[in-house]
Amino acid sequence: MSGHSKWANIKHKKQANDKVRGLAFSKLSRVITLAVIEGGGMTDPAHNFKLRLIIEKARALNMPKENIARAIEKGSGPNKALLKEVVYEGFAPHGISLIIEASSDNPTRTYSEVRNCLEQHGGKLGSQGSVSYLFEKCGMIKFDKDKVKEEDTLAFAEGMGASDIDSDEETYTVYFPFGNLGKVKDHVGALPSHPAEVDYKAQSLISIPVENIKSVIAAIDALEALDDVHTVFSNIDIPDAFTL
Repeated sequence: MSGHSKWANIKHKKQANDKVRGLAFSKLSRVITLAVIEGGGMTDPAHNFKLRLIIEKARALNMPKENIARAIEKGSGPNKALLKEVVYEGFAPHGISLIIEASSDNPTRTYSEVRNCLEQHGGKLGSQGSVSYLFEKCGMIKFDKDKVKEEDTLAFAEGMGASDIDSDEETYTVYFPFGNLGKVKDHVGALPSHPAEVDYKAQSLISIPVENIKSVIAAIDALEALDDVHTVFSNIDIPDAFTL
């Protein structure tokens, strides 16, 4: 199992907590609204690809339909929210690099909150380009091993021009060019899958002493607890034996 998959699985298990799920719904609502705004007010997922992706993720997490509808409404019409996407680059403790995605109606406030949060946890905010070269922006999709055969996963990966495949005890994770996200529906066919997502995949992972990993995770958790932040990507290598 790669460290990238290990961290993804840790986050998935943490989201089972009701309090965290409520927070996830709040953040998903903001991203749905943002997708409508960036799509020029287009509320039909069939004609707004980014909106379709995030709605699929919301449904997979059992987000109520009325929440999704309210979030879509906030992105259109005369009273639409004034959100914009912002991406920050920074460093967690022990030299771990971070890509931080947020949506904000006040980028100056969000910048200050992210900077202060990192500094409080032994990290620091970097300038644009300081760590992005260490990551590849790509598409990502997961298949459960008990539902999809390895050969079918490999065939899908080949059709999508995949750059990498991770495998752990439960899932196959396929990484493919960002520009091919719109082709997922055609290539996945009837294969049961998790919703496709945008991912920043670290080109190489950084190993640190096990006793330092928790402080990095604490910094990431604190960032993701901020209202405006919805996703944090890192290049930390989480060993298989690590547990929270």
